[in-house]
Order: sequence, then C-alpha cells, then structure tokens
Amino acid sequence: MNASALLPTRPVTRAHDDQDAAAKPVRVNALLAVLALAGTVFAMMQALVIPALPRIQVSLGTNAGGAAWISTAYLLSACILTPVIGRLGDVAGKKRMMLASLATFAAGTLVCAVAGSLGELVVGRVIQGAAGGIYPLAFAIIRDRLPRERVPGGIGLVSSLLGIGGGLGLVLPGPIMTRLSYQWLFWLSLMVIAAALMLAARYIPADGPAEAGARVPWRSSLLMAAGLSAVLIAVSESATWHWTNIKTLGLLVLGAAALLAWGRTEARSSSPLVDMSLMRLRGVWTANAGALLVGVGMYASFLIIPELVQAPARLGYGFGASVTGAGLFMFPTAAVQLILGPLSGRLHRMVSLRTQLIAGQLSCAVAFASLALWHDAAWQVYAATTVLGIGFWLCLVALPNQIVSAVPAARTGSATAVNTVVRNAGGAFGSQLAAAIIVASAQVGTGIPAASGYIGALILCAAATCAGAFVACATPRKNPR
Repeated sequence: MNASALLPTRPVTRAHDDQDAAAKPVRVNALLAVLALAGTVFAMMQALVIPALPRIQVSLGTNAGGAAWISTAYLLSACILTPVIGRLGDVAGKKRMMLASLATFAAGTLVCAVAGSLGELVVGRVIQGAAGGIYPLAFAIIRDRLPRERVPGGIGLVSSLLGIGGGLGLVLPGPIMTRLSYQWLFWLSLMVIAAALMLAARYIPADGPAEAGARVPWRSSLLMAAGLSAVLIAVSESATWHWTNIKTLGLLVLGAAALLAWGRTEARSSSPLVDMSLMRLRGVWTANAGALLVGVGMYASFLIIPELVQAPARLGYGFGASVTGAGLFMFPTAAVQLILGPLSGRLHRMVSLRTQLIAGQLSCAVAFASLALWHDAAWQVYAATTVLGIGFWLCLVALPNQIVSAVPAARTGSATAVNTVVRNAGGAFGSQLAAAIIVASAQVGTGIPAASGYIGALILCAAATCAGAFVACATPRKNPR
C-alpha cells in the first residue's frame, strides 16, 4: 500500500502534544509509510502461520497440540509485552522502543526461519511477540508528530492495517508453500522487517525529553504477566483440557487473582504501568469493551471461515477449497479495508466515533448471521467476507481514535497498548470457544464436524459483535475537538 500517495507532500513541523522536544520538520508521507509497513508485517505475522500449521506439524514431527503452541506462544508473548513496551515508549522514547521492537521482531523471525525443532520455533515465536508494541507506539508517534487535524486519519490508516495484514496472512501462505517450504514464510517476512527497521531509523523523528519522574513498575508488570499467562493458557488449552477440567479452572482462578492483585498495585502506584483512573473514563472503558467483543468475532472468523470452505462438498457444506482457495475467500475482508483505509481522516470529520462503532459492530453481526444462514454458494461467502471487511475497518479505525481522544498525550502508548491486549484476549477466547463448538458437533466415529458446529460458531460471533454495538451506544456522542 502506498500510504505516501495519499498524504501531503510538504514537510510539516512536529505536532501539538510534545511541545518540550526540539521542533524539527517531519516528513509526514515517509513517517506514515514506515509505520504502515511495520504495522502490516506485524499483523500479517499473526495470521501467517495458521494455514501453515499442518505442514509445520508434519515437518517437525509433532502433534496438533504441539503445533498449536506456535500460535499460543506468540499470543502470550504479545499480550504480556505490549503494555510494557507501550509504557516504555512513554518513559524512554517512542522511536527508541520502535527500533528495539522491530530489531527484536527481526531476531525472532530469524530464529523461526532456521528452527529445526518445535521448541526452537516456539522460542522464536515468543521473541517475535515483543513486536506487539508496534501498534501502540505507532499511535503515540502519530499523536506526537502529526498536525492535530491529521491525527485521526493517520491513526485510522495505521489501525486498519491490522485487518489488512491479517487477511494477507491467510492469503499468502498458499502460493508460497506451493513451491517453497514453510520456512520461506519467515525468510520473506524477515526481508520486510529489515526494510521497516532501516526506514524507521531514518524517518521517525528523534525522541524528545523523557517524561519527568516516569518509570516502568517491574513488580506490577510481573503480576500482570502472571495473570495474563494463566488466563490465556487456560483459554488456549480449553479445547484439549475442556472447560470443566481442574487445570483449566485452576489457571483461571490463579490468573484472576493475579490480575486483581495487579489492579490494586497499579491503583497505589505513583508511576503505574496502566493508569487505572483513565480506564474508568467512559471513552476508554467502552473502547476496551468494544475491542474485546470485536476481537472475538475477528479472530474467530480467521478460524471458522477457512475451515468451512475447505470442508469437502460431499459433507453437504463446504467447497473443498485448497489452502490458497480458502485464503481467497478471506481476501475481500482485507481488500475492502485496503480500499477504505485512506478515507479514515474524512470519515472522522463526517461521522462521530460512536456512529462508526455502532455501524461497524452491526455490520460484523449482519455478516456473521447471514453466513450462518446462507453458505451454500461461493458468492454468499464472498458477500459476507466483504461486509466483514467494512465492519472491521469501521471498528479498527474508531477504537484507537476513541482511546487517543480520551487520554493525555503522555499516556497514549500505555492506554492504546491495553486496548490492543484486550482485543487479542477477546480473539483468544473467541477462537477457542468457536473451535470447541465446532469440535463438539463432530460425528461419533468419524470426527468430522457437522454443519451445525460452524453455524453455532458463527452465531457466537454474531452475538458478540451485536453486544459490541450495544456497548458502543454508551460512547460519547460527539468527537472531542
């Protein structure tokens, strides 16, 4: 995507929220293009391994449970490190942390490319998860460095890349693995990450003075990491352990207790990882609740739709699509967001964030419900994934803008990082619950899911995004000036 072609060509002086730093000209086109590239490759890497898991499982001689950790390790690492990196950006400098995140991302991708065992590949995925801070850092940089009137459009453009990258991550593995080994998924990504790192070093403006007296509360961070790890492992393993298993319930209880202790510690801290007083603001808690619910639908769709279309037609549903064909069914979701992304700034000027969120969540709900009812013809699936693209775009554009408009500039990184973590947690929960519904419908003796399983999973997604529309009704009616 050529983001630079959509923005003004003249240099602009740096922005409004970081007045203490030395004012230098900012090349807006180049800055947004670099942030767009970094965001796209991170989002793509989240989904890139999903179609490749069967090939990786065979190549490494592991079972489905072991292969699942390739995705779980990345999710855990990203959820734990994203708030820490977001806060470090506020404390130590956003450019410094962006470069560190991209360098770590490159190192993890290299480890994955040369991995010869499941353990090595999981380690590489954990290292890659450090790049989870790219999005909150990008939002904070945009807020600091762009002219005020261009901040909503810039944030919307970069945020919409989350859906675009996820869609591309499902489309690209098929053609690549047709001729090359799965390792090339990582080698090709590494080239893009290296380019993003070099361009970021050149075009992201230098950091201004650090926030006075700010620090990262490492004890609090460990409590948060323990709580999130316990909850997400329980959710990720629920399909294997089952929800009523003592291990699942025990981890959920331990995680909840650790997160409660973390919240109390944060409330008493003079320099918290997450400012709990901000989390109670109407513009913030509604954005986080909306992110949780849209995350359920978004990430579950990456599981449900490819599996549905790859099912053999002889079962009475499905189209017997290949990995490449399944990716093409999801392509409209990414293509719509790619086309609409440049309109983010204009949308913000014309329509309130509240309206965007309600329309986005309802669009997703309609798409999921229609696919649950009608999935006999390919055009019905393409129509549903197109509407999903519109819904995801509206939500992904509005949610970070709502956070940014509600919190002080010095808390942009940490506040948007929490929103990212909440969305990922919703995605983990939604994916596992959808998988459990599909597996539970399997016929005894064959293990083949029934059509009712996919219908039930799609109804779950429709219900979650419909609930998201109700939550969006509580957001402020007018965009802040």
